[in-house]
Amino acid sequence: MLVIGIAGGTGSGKTTVVNKIINSFPQGEVAVIPQDSYYKDSSHIPPEQRQKINFDEPAAIEWPLLTAHLKALKEGNTIEMPTYSYLTCTRQAETVTVDPCDVVIVEGILVLNDPELRQLMDVRVFVDADPDERLIRVIARDCIERGRTPQMVIDRYQGVLKPMHCQYIEPSKRFADIIVPQGGSNIVAINLLTDYIESRLRRNKKD
Repeated sequence: MLVIGIAGGTGSGKTTVVNKIINSFPQGEVAVIPQDSYYKDSSHIPPEQRQKINFDEPAAIEWPLLTAHLKALKEGNTIEMPTYSYLTCTRQAETVTVDPCDVVIVEGILVLNDPELRQLMDVRVFVDADPDERLIRVIARDCIERGRTPQMVIDRYQGVLKPMHCQYIEPSKRFADIIVPQGGSNIVAINLLTDYIESRLRRNKKD
């Protein structure tokens, strides 16, 4: 099994990079473990307080569960991955069954921050993008998917996203083996990454 960690700022194009990798391989060969699925449950917090949760700091993630699930997959075991709702800021009752496969991608803004999780990765990738481009993508996404207004997104960007990016996300770039500049639009970098994955898989199968 080849484990790939893909990090980068909010709105950098990580999802686009992940999808292009998935589409380059036969169905069932690649599994994706999103960091967002492992946000801690906030159902015990009053609803009006949940919007104040800082989702961009490491303390918001249940790292031990994410690490345990990745270890289980590497050992050939099936996991039940949690699901999380941004609308209610709570973990859902439903889970997603994930089977072991040739390639597992762990994707999220902070996945290169946790030392134990990082040690389980064979390849570490950081998707980079201009801050203005990231903000535009975040506004478009959060207004459609998370029920926020443009002003709410801008206020959150200035108060939370930007300082957390500078404190946690940008520094994690130093742990990356591969940096993909220009986000998901960098076809050359994505093709090189995909070719590298294919070569590693062929080598693993020979061994």
